[in-house]
Amino acid sequence: MLSLYNSLSRQEEPLPEQRKLRLFVCGPTVYDYLHIGNARTYLFFDFFAKLLRARGYEVHYLQNITDIDDKIIAKAITEGKETKAVAERFTKAYFEDMKALGVDAVTTYAPATDFIAQIVAQVERLIDKGFAYKIDGDGWYFDIAKDPDYGTLSGRTAAQAEDGVTRIDESVHKRNKGDFCLWKFTQTSLENLEPRWPSSLGSGRPGWHIEDTAISEFYFGPQYDIHGGGVDLKFPHHEAEIAQQESASGLKPFVRLWMHGGSLTVDGKKMSKSAGNFVTIRDFLEVHSAAVLRWIVLNHHYRSPIDYSERIAAQAVTELEMLYGLALQAREAAMRQNGPDDAASHAAGVTAGKAWKEHIEAALDDDLNTPKALALALAMLKDKELDAAAKYALITEMDAFLGLAIEETVREAGAIPPEIARKFMEYQDFRSNKQFIQSDALRAALEGLGYVIRDSQEGSFIAKRFTH
Repeated sequence: MLSLYNSLSRQEEPLPEQRKLRLFVCGPTVYDYLHIGNARTYLFFDFFAKLLRARGYEVHYLQNITDIDDKIIAKAITEGKETKAVAERFTKAYFEDMKALGVDAVTTYAPATDFIAQIVAQVERLIDKGFAYKIDGDGWYFDIAKDPDYGTLSGRTAAQAEDGVTRIDESVHKRNKGDFCLWKFTQTSLENLEPRWPSSLGSGRPGWHIEDTAISEFYFGPQYDIHGGGVDLKFPHHEAEIAQQESASGLKPFVRLWMHGGSLTVDGKKMSKSAGNFVTIRDFLEVHSAAVLRWIVLNHHYRSPIDYSERIAAQAVTELEMLYGLALQAREAAMRQNGPDDAASHAAGVTAGKAWKEHIEAALDDDLNTPKALALALAMLKDKELDAAAKYALITEMDAFLGLAIEETVREAGAIPPEIARKFMEYQDFRSNKQFIQSDALRAALEGLGYVIRDSQEGSFIAKRFTH
C-alpha cells in the first residue's frame, strides 16, 4: 500500500482507503514565464496523479491559477498594460509550457477571478465569526491571534510566526505582524490600473491566500484528501489556508495529508535574474527535451533538494539514452521472437516480470521513492534472464505514470530507412567476417548520419540517435 510523508503529522501515513481522491496543488501566479523550479512541482504532481490513476484511483486533480496579485499589477504598471492583459498572456504561456512538458493530469484549472463571489462569501464568514478585522483604507485582515493552532503545519509558535517575511502583507495598523490580508481595498492612486470588484466588503480584490480555500471549498467542500505544493509555500501560504478554512468552517483537519516538494537551486544558488542563473522552462527546452527535465525531477526524491546544473542535465541525457537503448533492444529482441504484432501487446510480459514489478512498486509505496524505482527499472532492462517481451511490457506499463514517452521514442528510433538498413546489413557482414577495419569505418559513417549501432550477445541492432 502506498504511504506518503504527511507534512502536518511529520510521519508517513497510508493513502485514504476510498478509491476517489481529491488533490489540490497550488498553481502559478501568472506574471512572468515560469522557471524550472516551478516545473519541478508540476512535473512531480503530474507523475503522482498518473500513478494513482494507474493503480485504480479516481483522482480529481484541482489547480488554481492566481490571475490577480500584487506581482501581476506591478508587471502591468512596468509594461504600461492592463492587468488582465498581463494575466491572460502569461496564463497562455503557462498552458503552452505544460503542454510542452507533457503535464496533462490536471482535471480542473480554476482562475481566481472566476471565484470572486466565493472569495467574498468566505471572508464574510470569517468576519461574522470574529476572525477578521478591518483596517480603513487598507483591507480586511485575518487575526492570527484568534487561531491557537496557527503555525502547526510549519512548526512555528505564534511568536515565530510573527517573524515571517516572505509575502507577508505589510501594514503598520495590523494587530499582529503575521496577520495577512483577505481582501484589499482599491487604492485611489491605482484605481485605473488595479482590478477591483464591488462587494459587501468594499470595492477591492482578493488577498493571495483566500483564493485557494474559496476555490477548493467550491469543488471539494470544507475538507479534502491531499494538498500539494513546493516547500516554500508551507509558510505563510499553506499555514494561512489552514487558518482560513478551519476558522470559516469549524471543521478540522482542513486537509488530511500535506505533501511538500523540495527546493530547486541552480549551480548552488537560489534562482534570480540578477545572479544570471534564472532558467525558465522555455530556456531549458531550447537546449534539452522535456524528458530530460522529467528524468531529473524523478531521479531525485520529491522531498529532497535539487541543485540543477548542466552537468546534471548531461548525466540525465546519458541515463535516458541508456533507458531508451535498453528498451529498444528489448523491443527488437521481442519482435524477433514473436513477431511485431504480438510484441506490441505482449500480455504475458507482466506475469513474466512479476518479481521486478513488485520490487518497483515497493519502492514507490515507500513515500514515492522514484530514484530507486528508476534504478530498478534500468536493472530490470539489463536482466539477461528476463524474457525480452516481459521487459518491454513492464517498462511501457510503467511509462503510463513516468511520462518519458518510451514507446513513442523507441518506435521512432527503430524506424530505419531502407538505404540505412542496407548499410547496416553490410556492417553486420563485415563483423561476421571479422573485417573490423571496414565495419568500424561503416559504423562511423552511420553514426555521422545520426544513427547508433549497439552490439550485444543477442546480436547487433541500429537505431536513430536519441536527441535530448
